[in-house]
Amino acid sequence: MHPSVTDFAADALQPEDVTGMVVVEAGSFDVNGSLRPLVEAHRPACYIGTDMRPGPGVDVVCPAGDLPAKFGDSCAGLVISTEMLEHAEHWQDAMAGMIGILAPGGVLLLTTRSEGFGYHDHPGDFWRFSVAAMRFILGAAGLHIARCEPDPQKGSPGVFAKAAKPARWVWAGPPAGWAAAGVTRIDASGG
Repeated sequence: MHPSVTDFAADALQPEDVTGMVVVEAGSFDVNGSLRPLVEAHRPACYIGTDMRPGPGVDVVCPAGDLPAKFGDSCAGLVISTEMLEHAEHWQDAMAGMIGILAPGGVLLLTTRSEGFGYHDHPGDFWRFSVAAMRFILGAAGLHIARCEPDPQKGSPGVFAKAAKPARWVWAGPPAGWAAAGVTRIDASGG
């Protein structure tokens, strides 16, 4: 995990975002570090690591798009996804799943890679998200964007975002406008 991801989470997450909350991490397979110790230090009610495959850091095998079917709608006070979204072949389903389990007033903390970041196959690598695209995606989903900014780590183009689901939020399914978000599809050569 990029050190800047940990720095962002430490700065962006407030105790009230975590303490006593059900925390679900989408994409928790620990390839090179995890936010779990940082988050658990704030005493959540529970922390559930999910991923599409079993491995270190994974408590429940479940693709992000299937989270609402597995856990129920609006069940998590905090949903974390670090460096997973670019690996979700169907990113719209993954976003819909993460937003679906987020309780009203709950927080989504998300990091992903942007254009210019090299291909990294863990297990696949499909997308690059600009800051503008992520703002569009979160806004179209009706989330309140607290932060959406570039990764400050030199040589690691990425997007860091923190957004909250409004108390009176209504889900009508993935916004049709997500297709126009400007997300870049990449191939194995990174192009």
